Amino acid sequence: MGDITRNSILVGGQGQAQPRAGGEKKAASLTPKAYQELKSNIHREMLTRVDLEKLMDLRDGRARSQIFTIIQDLVAASNTPMSGMERERLSREVLDEVFGLGPLEPLLQDPTINDILVNTHKSVYVERAGILEQTNVRFKDDAHLMHIIDKIVSAVGRRVDESSPMVDARLMDGSRVNVIIPPLAIDGPIMSIRRFGHVPLEADDLLANRSLTAQMLELLKGAVKSRLNILISGGTGAGKTTLLNCLSSFISEKERIVTIEDSAELQMKQHHVVRLECRPPNVEGKGAVKQRQLVINSLRMRPDRIIVGEVRGEEALDMLQAMNTGHDGSLTTIHANTPRDALARLETMALMANLNLPEKAIRQQIAAAVHIIVQISRMSDGTRRITHFTEIAGMDEDVVSMQDIFMFEKRGIAPGGRVLGKFYATGIRPKFAEKLKVSGVTVPASLFEHVMEV
Repeated sequence: MGDITRNSILVGGQGQAQPRAGGEKKAASLTPKAYQELKSNIHREMLTRVDLEKLMDLRDGRARSQIFTIIQDLVAASNTPMSGMERERLSREVLDEVFGLGPLEPLLQDPTINDILVNTHKSVYVERAGILEQTNVRFKDDAHLMHIIDKIVSAVGRRVDESSPMVDARLMDGSRVNVIIPPLAIDGPIMSIRRFGHVPLEADDLLANRSLTAQMLELLKGAVKSRLNILISGGTGAGKTTLLNCLSSFISEKERIVTIEDSAELQMKQHHVVRLECRPPNVEGKGAVKQRQLVINSLRMRPDRIIVGEVRGEEALDMLQAMNTGHDGSLTTIHANTPRDALARLETMALMANLNLPEKAIRQQIAAAVHIIVQISRMSDGTRRITHFTEIAGMDEDVVSMQDIFMFEKRGIAPGGRVLGKFYATGIRPKFAEKLKVSGVTVPASLFEHVMEV
């Protein structure tokens, strides 16, 4: 596409922005409300002077540059006394409204932020290193916030309105977005963004962050390569998806991977990956495609590995049956506080399939299908630790038998708030060590004897 001059995208070829009356206040005296009004006026006037059809066709750096120049002219023509830095800030914010997500753009560009929590248009919090802090980011009003929300959800073919007031979506970088609006959200629209970095964390990063020990990582790597089925358990924000991404990196490039998610956020590094995502119902409440349907369909796609982003319902039974019928090496996550709780939740979810199976039959399926449960937790100082590395050892009468291979023991809190503790091996050699040996993975006895203080 040839260069499009600044005049060519202005309606009627108006190359110069005309000064507007008013705006005599000094920048220092502008209240937040007045500043938002000025920004809205600049944005509105820019849209009246730009050919929107041509604007939507421009997706490269030149488009941003040309629009930015127009916005700067409009800011200068507003007759509002401002410093150069203040004019630059205002111009950038208007540009973010056009090309990005408005007030959220600076937060999205900050790699230290893990979560962005929008509590109505008046309040925005972020989480850095596990610690919540309030920001000075504000939206003009609920309509402004809803405009940004609509931009996010429409980009992935979803909608949010009074008939469908809750929605899960994602950003271009894979970050997960949850939105809930009135009448369910009493005070106004609420949006939560779980960030995923542009460069996903790798196994070495987990070691550097002391989320686990080298011995634990070595055993997990061997378990993935030996096609053991692994269940990652933890609470909200514990790092389950991050750990799942790291473990999936140990899967061979020669294998066909099928991922199934409610909202796509996994970041597979292999080339042969088939990504499936659930679909919400349409306006008439029809056309929904649930995870269970995708799990069943994936079995017909000749998968070597099936990775379910999070098991949360009746699809648990189909996943267990897949694990027991030759589709080993599967990975998934579940919300639970302990390995035993994870098994209880898995059992409850399997019973939701309404096949009238006795509890003992479900437990036998679990005991045969799941080999390892990895429990990950977020500590009070924001760090993430693998607190249990647990093997499913079979059935003991009507109870699924488990044994811990590695554990993290919390010892106390340092003066600065840092959580003190130690990783240690229980000394138990897992039963699946023989499977690792058959697969060519060497497991030295010293692997189950270490202790590491953190």
